[in-house]
Amino acid sequence: MEAQRQHLIDAVRAAAAHGHPLRLRGGGTKDFWGAPLTGEVLDTRGYSGIVSHEPSELFVTARAGTPLAELEAALAAHGQCLPFEPPHFGAGATVGGMVAAGLSGPARASVGSVRDYVLGVRMVNGRGEDLSFGGQVMKNVAGYDVSRLMAGSWGTLGLITEVSLKVLPLAPAEATLMCVGLDQATALSLLHRWGGQPLPLNASAWVRDTTATPVADILFVRLRGAVAAVQSATTRMSADASALGAQVTVMDAAAGADWRASAEQTLPFFQAPSAHLALWRLSVPQTAPVIEVPGLDAAAQYVEWHGAQRWLWAPMASAPAIHALAQAVGGNAQCFRPAADHQGPAALAMTGAFAPMPEALLRIQRALQEQFDPAGVFATGRMGH
Repeated sequence: MEAQRQHLIDAVRAAAAHGHPLRLRGGGTKDFWGAPLTGEVLDTRGYSGIVSHEPSELFVTARAGTPLAELEAALAAHGQCLPFEPPHFGAGATVGGMVAAGLSGPARASVGSVRDYVLGVRMVNGRGEDLSFGGQVMKNVAGYDVSRLMAGSWGTLGLITEVSLKVLPLAPAEATLMCVGLDQATALSLLHRWGGQPLPLNASAWVRDTTATPVADILFVRLRGAVAAVQSATTRMSADASALGAQVTVMDAAAGADWRASAEQTLPFFQAPSAHLALWRLSVPQTAPVIEVPGLDAAAQYVEWHGAQRWLWAPMASAPAIHALAQAVGGNAQCFRPAADHQGPAALAMTGAFAPMPEALLRIQRALQEQFDPAGVFATGRMGH
């Protein structure tokens, strides 16, 4: 594996010397996100494998090109998992891509994000320097936490070659409540009430199911934790939802396939209604009210993370209104999947697919890029800035 790592380092050094950008790529399962990329592809999949896994110490170290499915299978064999449930978006997802994208699944609001589980990284900066930050336990993380800075950087600061992650045991018990008949406002209010109580809430999702007859508003809530805690919460929360007129069904761990489909965006909601609509992601405070976009049905949304993440289909031309509405409640919006008939960097920039970055944050980003990548090796236009 040393030869493969040196190949990656040499490629970065050559790019810096010749002044041409590199497009870092693992399985390419998240290529759809952001502006179409430029630069020569540098494939990380040749540098793969689990370096170390200490089940008793709750950490694992893996190379960037390691298939994410391989890592999750190895953890599951020891009754452990990545609690933030990273989406794959395809069979080829890699560990490095998971960290670089920084995307989390249904449990994110309860257990934390990818960044919260990164203990250390080994990376190559834009000068071709082989650097290590952090370690394999939390006490090794001191000062400026560069390792976590790489989470969600989308390959704009450097090439991740290895990453150490905190892992957790699988929960002893799990149950999912399906509450039919709660509109979005009522569901959000109920989630806020439950959030203030000592309940083993792990994930939630609200959707208007247009495939049902008749059409139904449904709130799904997943509980995870000790057996007694899950059983007690199931009884208590079922009574709360029933008192609001919901029909409650308790589902067991078999509902896991549906939660995975939620993370992977393979549920019916995530199928584009038409080629003219883009999928928008709104990150807002959990307590934000129902967000109504002019000209769109407020019910045609998918609400996750106890209200903190909201998905909707809208034309690219709705960008100004969507950004303004998200900012009005203290959040932000981004075009997650562009409309099929609206592709290309110019189109994305013209319609404001990316929320304008505050000047202070923009200065910080530019300063970081100058330090990590002075020659612009990783400047492929990924984030539209």
